Amino acid sequence: MVKFDVKQLRYLSREEFRCLVSLEMGMKNHEIVPSELIASIANLRHGGCFKILRDLVQYKLVRYDHRNGIRGYHLTYAGYDYLALRSLCNQEAIYSIGNKIGVGKESDIYIAATDEGEQHVLKLHRLGRICFRKVKEKRDYLKRRKNASWLYLSRLAAEREFSFLRALHERGYPVPEPISWNRHAIVMRLVQGYPLSQVKHITNTAKVYTRLMDLVSRLAQMGLIHGDFNEFNLMIDDKERVTVIDLPQMISTSHPNAEFYFDRDVECIRTWFRKRYDFDSDDRPYLSDIVCESAVDVEMKASGYSKDLTSQFEELTLKKEVVNTEEEEHVDTEEEEDEDEEESSEGSCEEEEVSDDEEGSEEEEESEDGSYNEEQKEPRKVEEEGDAAVQGSHYLLDEDSEDRDVEVIDNSSFLPHRDCKEKEDQKKAAHTFRVVQSSKISKEDIKKRVRASEAKKRAKQSRIKKGEKYYLNREKRNAASEIKGAENWF
Repeated sequence: MVKFDVKQLRYLSREEFRCLVSLEMGMKNHEIVPSELIASIANLRHGGCFKILRDLVQYKLVRYDHRNGIRGYHLTYAGYDYLALRSLCNQEAIYSIGNKIGVGKESDIYIAATDEGEQHVLKLHRLGRICFRKVKEKRDYLKRRKNASWLYLSRLAAEREFSFLRALHERGYPVPEPISWNRHAIVMRLVQGYPLSQVKHITNTAKVYTRLMDLVSRLAQMGLIHGDFNEFNLMIDDKERVTVIDLPQMISTSHPNAEFYFDRDVECIRTWFRKRYDFDSDDRPYLSDIVCESAVDVEMKASGYSKDLTSQFEELTLKKEVVNTEEEEHVDTEEEEDEDEEESSEGSCEEEEVSDDEEGSEEEEESEDGSYNEEQKEPRKVEEEGDAAVQGSHYLLDEDSEDRDVEVIDNSSFLPHRDCKEKEDQKKAAHTFRVVQSSKISKEDIKKRVRASEAKKRAKQSRIKKGEKYYLNREKRNAASEIKGAENWF
C-alpha cells in the first residue's frame, strides 16, 4: 500500500519541484539516476541540489539506492503523485482532495473538488502491486519494449483509459465524463450510484439484465471488448441506470482471443444475476452475430488491432468521401442542365425573332449595293496569307504543298534572349564570394579567452565533485557515529 499524504505539497518550494522534474527526466534512460545528472538537469546553485535531494528523501518522495556499485536516486509513487497533482492544480482541474472511496489491484480512487466546490473523482494508477505483477505479460502496454518502470506503465495505463473514456463519452456510451489527465492521474466527473456488487435487490431485474447485455453488444459494434465486465466495474443509481467504469484493459474485436473474452464478460453477468438475484435467462449475445458499425478500436489503437484493419478502415472512409463527392457533383450537374435548358428555351424564341429581322435587313442592303466589291476581298486574302507566314515562319512552303498538314509551333514557352542573359547574371552573382572584414581581436586575446572558458568549466566540475564528496563524507560520519553509539549499548 502506498500512503497518500498531500500535507507536504503546500510547503514544497519551486527548487524542490525542479529537482523532482529533473529526476523524472533522468529516469527515462536510467533506473537509478546519478546525483551529477540530476544537478546538471536542474541547473541549480552549487550544493543546492544535493541538499534538496536529502530533504526529499526525508519526505519519502525520493529514494536513495545503491546497486552494482552505482549510487543514485529514483522517484517513488508519492513523488510522482506530487508532480501529477501540481500540474492538475495548475490546470484548475482540482483544488482539494478528500477521502479514499475505492481501492483496486491497479489503482486508488479519491474524492476531489474544484474551486467552486464541484465534486470530481481522482483516479491514481498504481501498477506493480504484489497482487497484480503479471501486467507486463497480460497487457501490451510496452508493445516492443522489454523493460520499463512501474511508474511508466502506470502512465501508459492512465493515458489509454482516458482516451477510451473520451471516445466512448463522445459517442453517448454510459461512462464517467473525463475532465483532465496528467501522468498516472485521471480526473473524471463523480457518478451518483453504487457498485453492482453492493446492491442486494433490484426491482426490474430483467430490464437491468437486458440493458447490460445491450451495453456489451454496443461495445462490440464499436469494435471493442471490455475484458473485465463484472459486478465490480458497473455502477447503478436509484433509477437503475448503469455506468461502466475501469476501461484500460479493453481489447479489439479482431484480437485472436476476442471471442473468449466476450463470452467471459457475458458469463460474468449471467452468473452474478443467477447467484445474487436468482434470475436466469438464455437470451445472450454472440460475437459472431454482431456487426461492427464503427472502428473505434482502430482509432484508439486497442490491443489486437492490426495494420490491415487500419488500411481497410482508411479505404472505407475514402470510399465514403468519394461517393459523397460524386453524389454532390451529380446533383450539381443536374441542376446546371436544368438551368441551361430553361435558358435555351427562352433564348430560342428571341433568336428566331432576331434572325428574321437580320435576314430582312441583309436583303435590303444587297438590293441597294447589288454585289460585293472585289477590292474588299483582296485585303482579307493578304491578311490571311500574312498570318500563315507568321505561324509557319520556320518552314519553307512550296506552291504544291497546300494540301499537306503544316505543324504550327508555338514559341510562347521559349524565353527571349534577354531573359537568358538575366539568368546568367543571377548565376554569376550567386557564385561571387563576399569579402568579410576580419575581426580586430588578435590571436593572443582569442587564446586567452579560450583558456579562461576552459578554466571556468574545470572549476565548475570540481565544485560539483566537492559538493558530492561533502555529502557522502557527511553520510559516512553519521553512520560511524551511530555505530559508536551502538557500542555503548552493550
